[in-house]
Amino acid sequence: MVGDDMVPNKVREEAPNYQADSNRKLTYKDYLELPEDPGFRFEILDGVLIKDPSPSTLHQRAVGQILHILSDHFWEVDPEGEVFIAPLDTTLGDFTVVQPDVLYVSGEQKEILKEARIDGAPALAVEVISPFSIQKDTIQKLRIYQEAGVQHYWLVNPEEQTLQCFSLREGAYALVAVGMDNEIVEPPGFPGLVIPLKALWHNVRPEGL
Repeated sequence: MVGDDMVPNKVREEAPNYQADSNRKLTYKDYLELPEDPGFRFEILDGVLIKDPSPSTLHQRAVGQILHILSDHFWEVDPEGEVFIAPLDTTLGDFTVVQPDVLYVSGEQKEILKEARIDGAPALAVEVISPFSIQKDTIQKLRIYQEAGVQHYWLVNPEEQTLQCFSLREGAYALVAVGMDNEIVEPPGFPGLVIPLKALWHNVRPEGL
């Protein structure tokens, strides 16, 4: 099981904006009917509507670099697979709609690719932590991804300059790799994949490290 020692311990958090209909759990259909609200991103976690502000440049730099690294890697080892970034809806059951910052759908999972969303558990979900999303990403989403069967879940914290890699082991997430600052991480389960953390924080070309 996931213990407190696997969760980033330096918490600088603003209260996320939780909105829910107290009479029922919200669904994907409800999600599609939400009005546009520029500057915010919506998700539904176990039937509860979550409204977060748009991410920072620090957050988006890490997202872009992860996309670059993963796209290059999987183009070589799994050309039928695809790497996506938010905003892209991913439905995990009737009452959960998430938008992972980065996700990888393997070539063996094409059935979950729909025209407007991913419908099912991707092979990998990556969340880049913002100050307002620490509790959501490290507790709520970790549990949701675990229960949905997302095989690999990574937590990237640009402010702390850390990467935590979780993998499912007998139905529960185990912390299988961790790195910080300018270390090199080679996540188990992805032979040949190398994550130079310096690239995530400093906007340098990963292949130049």
